Amino acid sequence: MALKKDKEKVLGEFFDDARIKSFFDYESSDTENADFHLLEKAYRGMIAENFGTFVTFFLEAGKDINATNPSGDTFLQSIKGHRQGAEYVAILEKVGAK
Repeated sequence: MALKKDKEKVLGEFFDDARIKSFFDYESSDTENADFHLLEKAYRGMIAENFGTFVTFFLEAGKDINATNPSGDTFLQSIKGHRQGAEYVAILEKVGAK
């Protein structure tokens, strides 16, 4: 039996401000920092340009750019080793993430 992907990759999906802000609706589990969770969802669901806009909204909303995961790593620390994370790392560093 062949397995079917749950979701097809959408190329060129349009992200206006409302779509970007919709990522604030994601709820975290009781064991996960809510701000870290939002950053992770945005990182996984957006191209770097849209992620940069999300980070602006994130900071305007008073969220913690240095929120940590259960291991104590900030979001920036957790993505620094990702092969295709350089643009995202630069965005986070530009706003003072550690």
